[in-house]
Amino acid sequence: MQWFDDLKVFTGNAHPSLAEDVCGYLGLPLGKAEVFKFSNENIFVRILENVRQRDVFVIQPTCSPVNESLMELLIMLDAIKRASAGRITAVMPYYAYSRTDKKDQPRVPITARLVADLITVAGANRVLTVDLHAGQIQGFFNIPMDELTAFYILSRYFEEKALGDLVVVATDVGIAKRARDFAARLKAPLAIIEKRRQGNDDVAEHHTIIGDVRGKRALTVDDEIDTAGSLVSATQVLLEHGAREVYACCTHAILSGPAVERIASCPVKEVVVTDTVRVPPERRLPQLTVLSMASTLGEAIRRIHTGSSIGAMFQ
Repeated sequence: MQWFDDLKVFTGNAHPSLAEDVCGYLGLPLGKAEVFKFSNENIFVRILENVRQRDVFVIQPTCSPVNESLMELLIMLDAIKRASAGRITAVMPYYAYSRTDKKDQPRVPITARLVADLITVAGANRVLTVDLHAGQIQGFFNIPMDELTAFYILSRYFEEKALGDLVVVATDVGIAKRARDFAARLKAPLAIIEKRRQGNDDVAEHHTIIGDVRGKRALTVDDEIDTAGSLVSATQVLLEHGAREVYACCTHAILSGPAVERIASCPVKEVVVTDTVRVPPERRLPQLTVLSMASTLGEAIRRIHTGSSIGAMFQ
């Protein structure tokens, strides 16, 4: 016997259009809530519907402004917990601080673990996310965590595009496995760019290409585009090694700092991303294609609510 009743979906201010699209897929209205800042920058939340013993999902990617989005999520979880919800799922299409997943320097934090603890203490009973930067973050939680992937949406797009002479390129060794699966799906060979990052200043240096890209259309695969420095340097290296054209795809379009200007001036043919993070109109360049994750997230929410398999979505 289920210990919760009706399904309810709420959202903060990070990406309300995604939450509305998810609710459109589910065929239910978006839950009503007040989420705003006082003049002293304190965040206030009030849930405007009865959630007692309901199965509640809070959709909130922790994207820019990251700390404000995170605090909104935590306060919403606390408010819903105190309103006696039956079960609470934090739906985080983008998980901030995921790069700080280990102690790779002396006297540094593991912030991804701290975020996991905060979410759990705030009241989440489970977490739903998309394409974590590091898979071990799943183990930071002592509550159930489901990690979805944009792999099939992105690969389907390029299958339908039917590019000839395609080679899939991993932008670094760390994402080689994901790129290998991408290449297998597209029936294309794999190449890897050896990347060495210098310090903490988001400056990456690309070196050797492992594999043949000469005369081919190169498709780079990554989990996110932040400042686009890696994308620009990868494009340059691939063209220098004889690639005919360069396409790029990733799950999370963070596009911080000079990213938009860099992409605009970069010879990359097309950059394909998903809407796990809101991409405002002023950042939607002609070569930027944004694919919707609403149906994937909506189907996952439906399956969690009904006790169906999440894994079966990707078989």
